Amino acid sequence: MDPLRAQQLAAELEVEMMADMYNRMTQACHRKCVPPHYKESELSKGECVCLDRCVAKYLEVHERMGKKLTELSLQDEELLKRMQQGTGTA
Repeated sequence: MDPLRAQQLAAELEVEMMADMYNRMTQACHRKCVPPHYKESELSKGECVCLDRCVAKYLEVHERMGKKLTELSLQDEELLKRMQQGTGTA
């Protein structure tokens, strides 16, 4: 696969993953913070605060997980390189 196509596929996958994360966050925070039967047309102060906190926590956890997965991936790549160098294959 040529590098341009690989980059394009990676960008498409990233957009898809971000859309999935956004949808999951929206559903989880709505379920947690907004009662199923609406009493008013506008969100209450408590609902707004709950949603703000929920979204902030969700994004913070998402960022932490991304950093950890990147770290683990780099460790795996380094280990694979060392193993390949040790066996004489590259």
